[in-house]
Amino acid sequence: MAVKIRLKRLGKIRVPQYRIVVVDSRKKRDGKVIEEIGKYHPKEDPSYIDVVSDRAQYWLGVGAQPSDAVAVLLKITGDWQKFKGLDGTEGTLKVKEPKADKLEIFNQALKEADGDAAAATTKKAKKAEPKAEEPAAEEPKAEEVAEAPAAEDAPAAEATEAGDEKTEA
Repeated sequence: MAVKIRLKRLGKIRVPQYRIVVVDSRKKRDGKVIEEIGKYHPKEDPSYIDVVSDRAQYWLGVGAQPSDAVAVLLKITGDWQKFKGLDGTEGTLKVKEPKADKLEIFNQALKEADGDAAAATTKKAKKAEPKAEEPAAEEPKAEEVAEAPAAEDAPAAEATEAGDEKTEA
């Protein structure tokens, strides 16, 4: 069986995203694969390339042949040089700069506007575990419920006794 390392297309029209896959050479482009070993998103700036290096080295070592496009990607990541034993194993992969924190941007703009060194806000602390909730309105216990009607009946009973005394007199 001839094994190839090639691209499997995903994504919408005009927004291609690829998986770097190991597949039998007789299968379709997007057919069943043996293993996915990476991702490639060409529309991002810089292009996103992620290859699981040890799996790529394994498949190249057992004789899998990369397609032309995958060979270029492996050269960019440095996996091809590592496999061939050449210099430049670090590759030429460009990494996107981490996104700036919105709070930092806000505080920087505030400093520029006011010239004040104090930060307007502070970072949120991680949410603490919720405290044990106390019931807002406790329902009366069964004993209290039993006593309550007796207390209400007592004034009525006294009133009837007083009424009985008046009628007797």
